[in-house]
Amino acid sequence: MTNTASDQYAGIDFSPLDALADGEVITRSAVRDIPLPSGKVLALITLDNGRDHTRPNTVGPATLRELDATLEAQKRRAAAGEIQAVGITGKQYILAAGADLSDISRMDSKDTARLIAQLGHHVLGKLSDLGVPSFAFVNGLALGGGLEIALNSTYRTVDASAAAIALPEVFLGIIPGWGGAYLLPNLIGIENALEVVISNPLKQNRMLKPQQAFDYGIVDAIFPASNFLEDSLKWADRVLVGAVKVDRKHQPGRIERLTKWPIAIKMARGMLESRIGSVPKSPYVALDLLDRAKSGTKAEGFAREDDALADLVTGDQFAASMYAFDLVQKRAKRPVGAPDKGLAKKVTKVGIIGAGLMASQFALLFLRKLEVPVLITDLDQARVDNGLASIRDEIGKLEAQGRLDGDAANRLRALLHGTTDKTEYADCDFVIEAVFEEVGVKQQVFGEIEAIVAEDAILATNTSSLSVEEIGAKLAHPGRLVGFHFFNPVAVMPLIEIVRTPQTTDAALSTAFVVARGLGKNAVLTADAPGFVVNRLLAKVMGEAARAVYEGTPLPTVEKAFAPIGLPMTPFQLIDLVGWKVAAHVQDTMAHAFPDRFFASENFHRLAELDEVVEKDRSGRVTGWSKAAERVLKGAVGSTPATEDEILRRVQDGLAREIRIMLDEGVVPEVQDIDLCLILGAGWPFIDGGASPYLDREGASERVFDDTFHHPVIKGTAV
Repeated sequence: MTNTASDQYAGIDFSPLDALADGEVITRSAVRDIPLPSGKVLALITLDNGRDHTRPNTVGPATLRELDATLEAQKRRAAAGEIQAVGITGKQYILAAGADLSDISRMDSKDTARLIAQLGHHVLGKLSDLGVPSFAFVNGLALGGGLEIALNSTYRTVDASAAAIALPEVFLGIIPGWGGAYLLPNLIGIENALEVVISNPLKQNRMLKPQQAFDYGIVDAIFPASNFLEDSLKWADRVLVGAVKVDRKHQPGRIERLTKWPIAIKMARGMLESRIGSVPKSPYVALDLLDRAKSGTKAEGFAREDDALADLVTGDQFAASMYAFDLVQKRAKRPVGAPDKGLAKKVTKVGIIGAGLMASQFALLFLRKLEVPVLITDLDQARVDNGLASIRDEIGKLEAQGRLDGDAANRLRALLHGTTDKTEYADCDFVIEAVFEEVGVKQQVFGEIEAIVAEDAILATNTSSLSVEEIGAKLAHPGRLVGFHFFNPVAVMPLIEIVRTPQTTDAALSTAFVVARGLGKNAVLTADAPGFVVNRLLAKVMGEAARAVYEGTPLPTVEKAFAPIGLPMTPFQLIDLVGWKVAAHVQDTMAHAFPDRFFASENFHRLAELDEVVEKDRSGRVTGWSKAAERVLKGAVGSTPATEDEILRRVQDGLAREIRIMLDEGVVPEVQDIDLCLILGAGWPFIDGGASPYLDREGASERVFDDTFHHPVIKGTAV
């Protein structure tokens, strides 16, 4: 087999891809010759789609065709001695954001999908087959195919201010398919490649900073933004004349390939199995590609990527991932039902009722994101002091980590104030409570605060399941109250459920949406219904798990029954994380509201009093009940255990029924809002597309209400 991409793909008919180019925003590849100090000439290709930085360069079939012609022309010029090097860079701030996903999601067959993989390899592979060295000057964002442009080049530099560098494909249910899965491990070693290709995408799509890319050996040099291109060209010239020798210290040698490589793959496989189970396909396909990259030719590696990408792109998981990606990238940024932001009250000071753990998380977030004075209060000064100390300690940690400089840290400390004197709420524009989850307590604190704040101040409750309307029932102006439900941990989880009561004014609602955006969160509007969206559906999941236990089903069987859904945690891992008391309260709320559809048991509360309820192995997997929990459950469970299939079907059908009811009740406008909430607020897998595409594919929707949530059903096109 040959070892050059240009030979490997010569003669393939790529014309079936022409239809995908319709509507493509083509990224052009303009060329200009740059005379270098040594007298050599570098032909510099600049990728530019003609739009500003808010519309990044992407790479579709038409873009690849044009780049192919450009590279062919430079290869001829190199052979004629007109140029001694080729460089490639991007428009301001951006090299390329990768493949045009709208093209990829329209693939109608595996053959077509394989062609787009082959075309990418055919064109980008020419960067290493020009007859002269190629240099990728990564001047900004380089994601997926954008980074693979650089990896196919001979040498790479990066702008120290580049926004992000990553191979995020696994996050979307596919794999790096234009050389990344073969070239990267052979450049930076298997351990670093596993982190970039698999671990980072599974950590909420974590990206690399330029310095990290340099430290890992992905790029050969890093230069400041002020003179990035000039410095890169000078460096390239020095490489060409031999004045600079590029040291690839992370490049794997024979010993790593024989010893470290298989060990790293085995450990990564174990990590995946314990963390995500076996349902997601792309992480395991990527793992196999990285494993096999340790030997064989580049041509063989590229061919494996072609086949893998063809299989994944036409599968159900990628179709669902693209649906989820569209929700997160588009719908989340334009919340349905949000009033005109011009109605929002300007927030110049925030009040937080409470000084406990949740209140402290709120305070830190408001301080960092809004940079306005933040007031916390509690029942006594000791609690206030503990809350202040906790917040200041977190600011100190951010400073120590280099995420805040000294001046910024001091500004945040100066904006924070705590007291037991509630009159200091008088000039707060936005006040949120973080007190005990009980209607009477929340009514009392809001009653006290309403008498102090201005008439147009906004009051917000962080209740997770109580009626917002009932909480505001005793207010003189209930229209100022809005539900503002965060998810834990507050700094990390991107969702806020904004809850509107029949009395909530547009001004209050608009303010809530503007504040949420200022906090860097995605907000979804929900009606004032028990559990809102996320907790209502999680309560269904947890309730069905509890029901199976009380029927007499062994705990490991219950946990395994949920594996096919692909949730980030099993039900009892989730309960143990959120807390048994919280879970018991939510179950009680839902069972009280809908006794015919939600399961609850008094034993929840008895278990919640224990120090340890479940036992876990080192990976965090639930292995059984604690001895104390076994004593609580003794005599309380039945003798008719359910099978894994029975439990899974009950959960699927229960979710389908509850979502259909929620839509009929108008809890949210459309099913897309439910999926968005589950993805952002509960970590529901992209590969499921949230819940509804999965329930459609599994037949639960048809079983429950003789229809599907989506028309047509969101599924792959594998043929």
